[in-house]
Amino acid sequence: VIVLGLANLVADGFSMGVSSLLGYRTEQQQRARARRLEEAHLDAYPEGEREEIRQIFAARGFEGADLERVVEVITADRERWIDTMMLLELGLPRDEGSPARSGLATFGAFLVVGAIPLLAYLLDLTPVRVPAPFAWSVALTGLAFFVVGAFKSRFVDQRWYWSALETLLLGGIAAALAYGIGAALRGIADTV
Repeated sequence: VIVLGLANLVADGFSMGVSSLLGYRTEQQQRARARRLEEAHLDAYPEGEREEIRQIFAARGFEGADLERVVEVITADRERWIDTMMLLELGLPRDEGSPARSGLATFGAFLVVGAIPLLAYLLDLTPVRVPAPFAWSVALTGLAFFVVGAFKSRFVDQRWYWSALETLLLGGIAAALAYGIGAALRGIADTV
């Protein structure tokens, strides 16, 4: 349990971290491509791009002299103009993040939380014996899902207990699927 658990923990954590890094980097590449296209449009059709700024701010309630002043201020600075088009036309904010930092944070968080199911088994290797380590592993895992879900509610518009229960339910389903598949494969392996 410990050897396979640790191997799976590191492999899954690495996979999650790399997925986070690649996803973040892909977003950056899409943003860079969109920026190059906006720059090309600005060079080829400056009046058309200026009209787009005018329409964007007119749709936000600006009119008359105020609208013309906003258009003048934004289009006077090429970087601000492109940033405005990226955000308000394409919905792409300026990115200041790091794909590597995102990947490492995901990997680290996965290792910390993913190690919780193994704690009872690891403690059982010490002079302290854990009665029913599997039951403790299940309970600790459920607690971890509940705490992660409650913590998630700080970042979403959902009550902490609903967020905690949702995460516990979905995590429990995933754990039950893994256990069920393992039990089924064990039955197959025993017959071979």
